[in-house]
Amino acid sequence: MTHSRLRRSRLAALAAATALVLTACAITPPPGATRPTPTVPATPQTGGTLTFGRAAAVTSFDLNNEITANNAFAIDKVFEPLVSFDAEGALIPWLASGYAVSDDQLVYSFTLRDGLLFSDGTPVTAADAKFSLERHLEVGGPLPLEAPITDISAADDHTLAITLKHAYTPFLSELSGFSNGIFPKDFAGKPEKEFFARPIGTGPWVVQSWDPSGDTTFAANPHYWQAGKPYAASLVYTVVADDTQRIQQLQAGQLSGIEEVAPATISELSANPQVTVSQLGSWAVEQVFFNTRNEHFADRQVRRAVAAALNRDGLTQATTFGAAQTVKTLIPPTIRYSADVKALDNDLAAAKTELAASKYPDGFSATLLIASGDSARAQEAQIIQEALKPLNITVSIEAIELNAFRERFKAFQYDFMLNSGQSDAPDPNGLISFQADPDGFSNSFWTHYTNPKVTALMKAGRVTPDGEERAAIYAEIQQILADDVPYIPLFNTRNVMASTASVHGLTPRINGSVLFQDVWIQR
Repeated sequence: MTHSRLRRSRLAALAAATALVLTACAITPPPGATRPTPTVPATPQTGGTLTFGRAAAVTSFDLNNEITANNAFAIDKVFEPLVSFDAEGALIPWLASGYAVSDDQLVYSFTLRDGLLFSDGTPVTAADAKFSLERHLEVGGPLPLEAPITDISAADDHTLAITLKHAYTPFLSELSGFSNGIFPKDFAGKPEKEFFARPIGTGPWVVQSWDPSGDTTFAANPHYWQAGKPYAASLVYTVVADDTQRIQQLQAGQLSGIEEVAPATISELSANPQVTVSQLGSWAVEQVFFNTRNEHFADRQVRRAVAAALNRDGLTQATTFGAAQTVKTLIPPTIRYSADVKALDNDLAAAKTELAASKYPDGFSATLLIASGDSARAQEAQIIQEALKPLNITVSIEAIELNAFRERFKAFQYDFMLNSGQSDAPDPNGLISFQADPDGFSNSFWTHYTNPKVTALMKAGRVTPDGEERAAIYAEIQQILADDVPYIPLFNTRNVMASTASVHGLTPRINGSVLFQDVWIQR
C-alpha cells in the first residue's frame, strides 16, 4: 500500500527489531515545577466528538478499489474483515469467531460471530461474506485476492467455506487486510455507486456526511458488535494538509488528535501537559523510488551509484532524530522474513565506480518528486540532493500537493521520488508482490522494475510453507532487490500520533490506522 506518511519519534531509538511496545510519552515538568496528576475515570466515558486531523481527504469508500492511506483508514472504520491482527501483527479472529483449516491446507472454514448486525440493523450472514469476497475477486483492484480460490460457499447463515486450488501460505494474512471487509449481499439492493456513497458495514462508524475534497463525519454505529463501543458519539476527519498546522491546531484545542506527527516536533509536544504522544512500531519503510522508464534510472549502474552515494544512517539520524531504524530492505524488521542484506551504502568511491560504468559517467540532471506539506520529507530530499552533487548528478526538488503527487507517480510522470512502502498485512508476500511484480496493479510500485528471477521466487514464496525454505526464498529476493536497486529503502518509521490530554486510547495500530472505537473523551 502506498503512503506518504512519516511515523517517527525523537524520544528513543528503536530498541529491537521486533519490539512493538505501545508507549505514551512521559511528561517531565521544568525544574522546580510541580504538576498534579490528573484523575482518570476508572471506566471510559461515553459521548462527545473526536476531531482527527489528517493529511488528505477521503475520496472513496469502495474498499476493493482503493489503496492509499487517506481512504484505507476511513474504509476500515466502516467495513471489517473476517480476520484481523493484534498490536504485534499476529492474526486474530474478527468478524469470524473462529476458523479451521483442513489438513491439506485447501479448505478454510469460518464461523461468524453470533448476533452480528450491519449498521442498518440487518443480520450479517455467510451469504454476505460470500458476496463481498466474490466481488473482490471480480474487481481485483490494487490489493487483489491473489489466493487461488476455486469456491466460496455458505453452508448456512453462520458458516463460510473457502476452497483453494493449491496451498497458499499468506491466505489468512491476505484476508486480514481492509480490502476484504464484509458488506451486504447485492449492495443492500442499491446500485454500487449509491451504496459506496453511503456505505453499510459492520464497523464501529457510519458515514454521516462526506466531502471528497474536505472533511468526513462519522456517527457511532448503534449496532456495533463490540458491546458499549464506540465510546464517542461521533468522529470527524478534518483535512489539514500541512504537518505544522496540524500541530498548531492540536495545541490550540481545535483538534482532538492528529496523524503524521513531524519528528522535529515530538519533543515539544511531549513537553506539553495538554498533549499525549503515542507511538508503535510500523510496517512502513521510507524509500527512494526510481522510475525505471526514465532514461537515466533505467540504467542499473546509475541506480547503484545513487544508493552508494547515500548515507542511510546519517539521513535517518538527521530526519528522524535517531528514533527510526535504518534498513536496507523493503521488508521492515516488524514483518517476518526481513533479511540482513548486503547493500551499497555510504561509499562515494563505489558510487563513482558504478557511475563510471554506466551510460552517464559524467552525470546528468534529474527531478526528485515529493509531496508538499511534509517538513521531514523535504529535509530528506535536500540531503539526497547534496549527496549526489559529487557525482555531478544535479537534483531539482519538486514538491506538489499530495493528491497531485499520487497522480503523477501513478502515471510514471517522475524521475525519482520519495515515498513509503506500507504493508496492509503481516505476511511479506504483500510488500513483495506490490513492489516487485511487474504484472501487478502497481507495476512494482510504479517503478516498472522487472526481474524474472524475482517474479519466480515471489510465486514460490506464496506456496512454500512457513519455515527455513520460505525464509531462504525471501532472503534471496531481498538480496536481488538490494543489488538491482529499483528503490532504496532508508528507514523503518514508527507510527506516531498525538492527542489532547482529555482524549484516552488514541493509539496507532501497526499498520498506521487507529481503532477509534476504543477512544474516549474525558469530560
